[in-house]
Amino acid sequence: MSVPKKRGKSRVAEPDVCAPLGQTVLVLQGGGALGAFQVGAYQALHEAGIEPDWIIGTSIGAINAALIAGNPPAQRLPALQAFWQRITQHGMGLWTPPGLAGTLNDMAIMARGVPGFFRPNATAWLGANASVGIDKASYYDTAPLRETLAGLIDVDRLSAGSPRLTVGAVNVRTAAMRYFDSPRDTLGIDHILASGALPPAFPAVRIDGEAYWDGGIYSNTPIEAVLDDQPRRDSLIFAVNVWHADGDEPTSIAQVMERQKDIQYASRAHSHIARQQQLHHLRHIVRELANQLPDGLRKSATNQALAAFGCRTVMHVAMLSPGHIDGEGASKDIDFSADGIRARQQSGYAQTCAMLARAPWNAPADPMLGVIVHSDND
Repeated sequence: MSVPKKRGKSRVAEPDVCAPLGQTVLVLQGGGALGAFQVGAYQALHEAGIEPDWIIGTSIGAINAALIAGNPPAQRLPALQAFWQRITQHGMGLWTPPGLAGTLNDMAIMARGVPGFFRPNATAWLGANASVGIDKASYYDTAPLRETLAGLIDVDRLSAGSPRLTVGAVNVRTAAMRYFDSPRDTLGIDHILASGALPPAFPAVRIDGEAYWDGGIYSNTPIEAVLDDQPRRDSLIFAVNVWHADGDEPTSIAQVMERQKDIQYASRAHSHIARQQQLHHLRHIVRELANQLPDGLRKSATNQALAAFGCRTVMHVAMLSPGHIDGEGASKDIDFSADGIRARQQSGYAQTCAMLARAPWNAPADPMLGVIVHSDND
């Protein structure tokens, strides 16, 4: 198996052993407790000697991304595991009738929050119509998450560039998606909290005076950040999804609620990639057409400007998606139970190991394709 084996950008004196594949990118969806799948995926990459050059995340994906980027390679997996151990709920300590344990755990989380993550916001007791300001207009307070992350992340590393870190949030006032990017922005805990500020559960977070909410309410799969990046670079992209884009037709209200969430939060990944496949194919066509011009025409200023729209970059997208877990429902994204967290981590680890074992990006590909997608079903 041939895969990138890098430990970040700091060891620039060493040869680039994955030059044919370019940069390694890790893209992490939002999804609350479902983000445990991403921990298993990163563990598999880490054990294979793969450390991403760039991590892009939204919501819980931004939290996981910051825990990776905010630590040296040897401390990344321990930091992730420490965070998830802290927010794992170990039950109520009481016997519960079969089939009710999940419901009671969900009710407990809604009533008391998750220690180390969020707690009830006393302001919410004033009522939904109370004018308390956007910073406090939420059912929960995320001060515990701020404290947890501060203890697990070296903030200076977030903008150090190795790896590059990008987190998505949406501007409340303009509805514009904003990707805070470490080469351009000095990232801190506020940027991570903003990316995970899902309303009305969590309060908006202000960055430079502007209020931001969870990027997942605009686009929960931030893969466009790498596909639209300038300048374009050859990339091996591990897109770690936590929602099911495909699913069976629901037959009950409970199944309808679960499927609705899957469709809502798995949104845009396929459409973004399909659009980029078309654009990259056209760019490759422009490149080939420019190469057919005689030297005299090719060197004209006008034709050089037109030829600049072409490119030869190739982006391999390895799509990693979770399997279904028995008993999942519409509240699976708040299933912080020990069994749920463990099952999702194991699933992420197994799926990623299987993808690495196949390494489909090493197979010959059509030179006219710019974006090549590899899924679990290949």
